[in-house]
This record gives sequence, structure tokens and C-alpha cells, in this order.
Amino acid sequence: MPKPPKRPRDLNQLAKRIGDIATGQVEDTPEPEPDPAAVKRGEARAAKLSPRKRKAIAKKAANTRWKGQG
Repeated sequence: MPKPPKRPRDLNQLAKRIGDIATGQVEDTPEPEPDPAAVKRGEARAAKLSPRKRKAIAKKAANTRWKGQG
């Protein structure tokens, strides 16, 4: 089954999409649910990590996220 199109982030495109849905020109499809198996694997991985390793991963993610801002 093909993935439904994501809703646009641009306000003008989003407004057009909402108008198309309201007039019946486009079918509104809900966002797909996350794969339960993937969620389970992520939880299992998190349980195996030591607090020290989790902290290192979190620091790296934060540094990457905030790099270049400021």
C-alpha cells in the first residue's frame, strides 16, 4: 500500500490541501501508525544501554541539533 502524502508545511499549500479535502477533491487519509515491531526493538535497545552510554548518545544528539545555532 503506498504511503499517504504528508501534509505540507507551507501555510499556503496547507490551506489549499484543507480546501481540497473540504470540497471532496482529495481524500483525507490519517497518518500511518508506527510499526509496533520497530517500537519494540527501540525499547529493547534502550533497555540494553547503560546510563553512561545513553548520556553520551544524548549529548551527541544535542550537540548535533544545536550546532550552528547561537
